[in-house]
Amino acid sequence: MKFPQPVSTQWIADLIKAQVIGDTQAIITGINEIHKVETGDLCFVDHPKYYETCLKSDASFIIINKAVDNAYGKTLLVCEQPFEAYLTVVEYFKPFVPATEMISNTAIIGEGTTIMPGVFIGHHVRIGRNCIIHPNVTIYDYTEIGDNVVVHAGTTLGADAFYYNSKRDRAVWYKKMKSCGRVVLEDDVEIGANCCIDKGVTHDTRIGSGTKLDNLVQVGHDVVIGQNCIIAAQVGIAGATTIGNGVNLWGQVGVSKTLHIGDGANVLAQSGVPSSIEGGKTYWGTPAVEAQTKRKELVWVKRIPEIWEKVKNK
Repeated sequence: MKFPQPVSTQWIADLIKAQVIGDTQAIITGINEIHKVETGDLCFVDHPKYYETCLKSDASFIIINKAVDNAYGKTLLVCEQPFEAYLTVVEYFKPFVPATEMISNTAIIGEGTTIMPGVFIGHHVRIGRNCIIHPNVTIYDYTEIGDNVVVHAGTTLGADAFYYNSKRDRAVWYKKMKSCGRVVLEDDVEIGANCCIDKGVTHDTRIGSGTKLDNLVQVGHDVVIGQNCIIAAQVGIAGATTIGNGVNLWGQVGVSKTLHIGDGANVLAQSGVPSSIEGGKTYWGTPAVEAQTKRKELVWVKRIPEIWEKVKNK
């Protein structure tokens, strides 16, 4: 999330009651979680296991729970509870504003767009020209939709990320990491019925132009899907994964988090993708491997009883 206007490190430190180690007048442009952080951003870390990862990231400013060796030149904001500090910053810049009407008067809807009965459109939503939003679609605050987009009945755009801060030394183990990102649908996207596309935690969940989603697809937070992809029914894509252009994910494919699928990859039905895969190839199975390799494996699996009999009779 980028701030409406940049603020000084000291201003943020005063807001979250932190001690600054570094330049108090350095300018912070936004706040992001570790997978999406950019230069100029503020990030947080509250466990030694992740100190090094955070210090090596593109973050310029880090909320942290202890002073550490800082060979990477970051500006540190030290406070007892970095996660609570993160929530304070997010709630200040993007507070929850209840809806009072089905279509917010802050929404901008383009010429030629059809909004069917029962659609909810939240605050600061932007919808382009010549779109069709079918009945009972829910569009959360700050969602952005391009031109010529179709969203079918019952779909939800912009629900919160399934993303929690986990600590077992407190009564509630999983505390919600408030989502302040957006969903962005580019031009000529079509979203099937009863899909769920979660907003980014602090960045955008984005679906590229020309991409088509079937019914009952789940797209997790901060996922980026490229242009002209086909995502078939019951596919689930976990958070912060990047999918290239022209990718096909067929029915019930499961994609794990924070990985990359290359341009033109074709993943056959009911496959599981636990790690990054190259583009331009067809994959099958769990874990997904090149389909031809998997077919050869199955041939050998079918021959196991025959081979076993030969071994026993030697």
